[in-house]
Amino acid sequence: MPTPHYGQPRYRTIAGELRSRIEEGAISIGALLPTEGALMAEFKASRGTVRQALAALREDGLVATAPGRGTFVRTAASERDELNEKHRRIRADASLAAAFSIEIGTLLVERERIKRKGGQTEEVIRSYRLVEPDLPPKRETHL
Repeated sequence: MPTPHYGQPRYRTIAGELRSRIEEGAISIGALLPTEGALMAEFKASRGTVRQALAALREDGLVATAPGRGTFVRTAASERDELNEKHRRIRADASLAAAFSIEIGTLLVERERIKRKGGQTEEVIRSYRLVEPDLPPKRETHL
C-alpha cells in the first residue's frame, strides 16, 4: 500500500497511485482495473472512497466504466486528447459581415475549440453565429 499523503483527500491518493501505475505501464491500455472490492482491500478504504477515486480518473479521461464489465484504461495520459472550448461575443468585421450579410459591428458569438494531443496543439476551430435577439419579457397576469 502506498504511503499516505497527509492533507490530501484519501480518494485523491488512491487515484494518484492508480494513475502512476497506468502511466508507468504496470496497468496497460485496455486492461481492466482491479475490482472495487480488490481496491478496497488493497488501500484499506471504503467503497465510497474507491468510487470517488475511479470517478476522478474517469473525469480525467484516463479510464472508462462499462456496466457489468468493469473499469478499464482508455489511454495513457501522455496520449490523451484534450479539447478546450471558449465562447465570447465579438463585433463582426468586414469579412464576417459579408459572410452573414449583416452590418459591420453586429454582435456575433465566436466559439473557439482547441484540440491538443500529447501537449501539442493539433487543431484550432473558430465558428461564429448570430446573437439571438433578446425576447421581450413575459407579461405576468394576476387573477
